[in-house]
Amino acid sequence: MSSRVQLRALILEDSEFDARVMVQALRAGGYEVQSRRVETGEAMESALRSQAWDIVLADYNMPAFNATQALRILQQEGHDIPFIIVSGGIGEDVAVAAMKAGAHDYVMKGSPARLLPAVDRELREAEMRRKRREAESLLRESELRYRSLWETSPDAVLICDEAGLIGFANPAAETVFGLSAPEFSGRPIASIEPAGGGGGLSLALAEAAQMEGAAAPRPLVEGPALRTDGREILLEVASSRLDLPDRRGFVLFARDITEKRRNEIELRATEEQMRAAREIQQRLFPKHSPTVPGYDIAGMSVPADATGGDYYDFLPMMDGMIGLVVADVSGHGLGPSLLMMETRALLRVVARNRVDPGEILARANRVIAEDTEGQNYVTALLVRLNPLNGELVHASAGHPAALVVNQDGEIKAQLKRTGGPLGFAGRPAAVSSAPVRLEPGDVLVLYTDGIKEARPGAPGADPDEEFGASRMVDIVRAHRGKSSRELIRELCDAAVAYSAPAPLEDDLTLLVVKAL
Repeated sequence: MSSRVQLRALILEDSEFDARVMVQALRAGGYEVQSRRVETGEAMESALRSQAWDIVLADYNMPAFNATQALRILQQEGHDIPFIIVSGGIGEDVAVAAMKAGAHDYVMKGSPARLLPAVDRELREAEMRRKRREAESLLRESELRYRSLWETSPDAVLICDEAGLIGFANPAAETVFGLSAPEFSGRPIASIEPAGGGGGLSLALAEAAQMEGAAAPRPLVEGPALRTDGREILLEVASSRLDLPDRRGFVLFARDITEKRRNEIELRATEEQMRAAREIQQRLFPKHSPTVPGYDIAGMSVPADATGGDYYDFLPMMDGMIGLVVADVSGHGLGPSLLMMETRALLRVVARNRVDPGEILARANRVIAEDTEGQNYVTALLVRLNPLNGELVHASAGHPAALVVNQDGEIKAQLKRTGGPLGFAGRPAAVSSAPVRLEPGDVLVLYTDGIKEARPGAPGADPDEEFGASRMVDIVRAHRGKSSRELIRELCDAAVAYSAPAPLEDDLTLLVVKAL
């Protein structure tokens, strides 16, 4: 979007985290979101009466409230606000029942790419319903008064009689169908639709003919139409009955959605490809942390997109050694995800019969550089841990320095870069460092730059002030009594809160080792 659109979102959700994820997805899509989270019917009624809302996003089940009750409240209050259920798996029958009760759409939690087009569509349809109600009210006073409105409408507007003969077409209709205004006059609706029936205009006209009252809205219908050049297009059509003093007519509001539907099909295909890549990628992350006497080890990776370019792993090495690796492929998306998979495979193969971290990275770099030809690169930090004496030896290919925090909460050592990134032929390879020893009470934190470079999202904050290593150390110091997995969660939550209300811009990966 060229400029951010104001959006007032009422969120029915008992999880503050889930509500924040929805808001972040909408902001990432170009909306300037003002939101309020409620958990009960009383709170929802109060919110509806306190201000106007553009959309309602509702979990299906909450401890003291549910979407069905929320729909009844919305209907009793007389609001025409898009209502989208954002929930976990609730079953097809439950979802269908909710749609019949008045919900406009259903989106699975954890699918921000699906949420944004659903919100875009429902806001457009709500705006169309609003415009239609306004137009019908004014048309009852005078058909002629509204010719200026029809002529400036971006949608094609056709006014026809009960026999389906067109009496008026606005300029947008001329553009959509390729006919001039005089050519529309007296033309049957069926003449601008494919033979055999099923055209969108005829379907909408049939819907309008069944109306009990002139102001009663009818559902949007979709169907084909024909341009004068013979090209078939897809229309989205709203209909309204027009009761004039001397006759009854019908107004059809038609929008060409041919390109939109084509884009949606392509988007679904892309989403399916990304989903498959994400499933493959997630299966490649370690399913379990290694169990090593005297050490508590854990790791986690959170992608910024559907697939990420970050990677972490635990590598079994010769002589009982353990390899700890974190890496970051430039960019994020499908391409970096595939390069991440290749990097993982290379390091696993080489580490089987090599113990020197620098040599392992150098051998992997030869293959990566040949495949990428400098178009992409990988920063990687490989640490060899000797569980018997706590000795750490590392090699870092352009990766941010890992931190060793002692039992007093001070930085004991930093595992800094020892060479350039992987993926560039002819550059000096990363070499192994001098050993550092983990003592009981020490905490080793490996990470990618997604957490260190997280930027504040609060209004008025300095956008250049990164989350930084000092904040990471403060969190480790404050929660050092917790397990490695709990420490990772504290660090992730702090980074998300720091960047809120904006989403994280980069993948976030952490690997933590506590010496017991």
